[in-house]
Amino acid sequence: MKILHVSPSFYPTRAYGGTIRSSYGLCRGLAELGCDVRVLTTDSDGIGRNLDVPNGRDVPMGGLQVRYCHKLLRNSASLDLLRVIREYIEWADVVHLIAVYSFPTIPTLSYCRRYGKPLVWSPRGSLQRWEGSMRRAAKFLWEKACGSLILKDKFVLHATSEDEAAQSSARFPGLRTIIVPNGVDVPRHIRRKESAGELRITYLGRLHPIKGIENLIDACKLLEGDSEPWHLKIAGAGEPDYAKILSAKVASVQHRGSIEFLGEVEGDIKEDLFASSDVLVAPSYVENFGMVIAEALAHEVPVIAGKGTPWQGLHWNRCGLWVENAPESLAAAVRQIREMPLQEMGRRGRSWMEREFSWQAVSHQMLAVFQECVGVGEDSQEVVPVNG
Repeated sequence: MKILHVSPSFYPTRAYGGTIRSSYGLCRGLAELGCDVRVLTTDSDGIGRNLDVPNGRDVPMGGLQVRYCHKLLRNSASLDLLRVIREYIEWADVVHLIAVYSFPTIPTLSYCRRYGKPLVWSPRGSLQRWEGSMRRAAKFLWEKACGSLILKDKFVLHATSEDEAAQSSARFPGLRTIIVPNGVDVPRHIRRKESAGELRITYLGRLHPIKGIENLIDACKLLEGDSEPWHLKIAGAGEPDYAKILSAKVASVQHRGSIEFLGEVEGDIKEDLFASSDVLVAPSYVENFGMVIAEALAHEVPVIAGKGTPWQGLHWNRCGLWVENAPESLAAAVRQIREMPLQEMGRRGRSWMEREFSWQAVSHQMLAVFQECVGVGEDSQEVVPVNG
């Protein structure tokens, strides 16, 4: 099967968090299953930055062929992408479109409509809303433009959780929605660094208001009077102005030495962070999936996740806590989890990832979606979870 993956950005950029890791992992997994996978993307490496990659031709990468089109403006606007997208879509048996409010979206929808190509559309959480969501009117108009290009008998929405599916379907009513989770790389060997007696808490991810980091810092204020020592490491990058807000908030915590900013971490440094973490906290207001939660569990690190994430399975699989992301509930969860058998919980979490979230399992599920969507009928409009 010939699969074209269209995305505003792609590996090796690290500017867009878990979306990039999940897209790259899926494309590799599909290639390993024998699919002919091509990626059409831009060389975007964040706002105003470009990757140092070849332009103007397909670049072999881990069994894939990736075309990086030169980005001209802040995000993903590319004249080169407009010039070549038609021939790439004509080549494909099925098109996989990533994101919603980005430059490649409308051209991809337009050409798939023109040529009657099956399309699987992964919003990656873009269609979900929270109280801090911005530019709602502009997004509404963009969605209307996208909706006018949809072929309901050819296009399928892909969500990674039931909550994302519900919100995405509401924005494009009548469009069939498939639920398949993201996958995660499960390391072959786990490294652990012994603690000096303090509870080592980690936040890892983008620094953005939607992530609820301020609530986590406020929860740490509530832990100040506890006799048991703790240390919070905040790893990730974001807009400089918001990073300053977080730094100022940390400065108001009495024991400021217990909270440390690491900046962006990747590769061996990221592996070392997992190895020296007792618990990861993900207090997001909204997540369509939450790659870092799966990564932590794959590294045998128990997780405290906010109920804005789709990780109620932490409770069912006894590898973490799923709580409200208010400071009081987060502080209570930290106090609770430090009395729990963290090593056993970590092993259960890793086993869960191996069973249900390995890239082999997820790639098989997505391939089944691609094969099925070629023959999707107009009457198939229900939300359908796909199980491996």
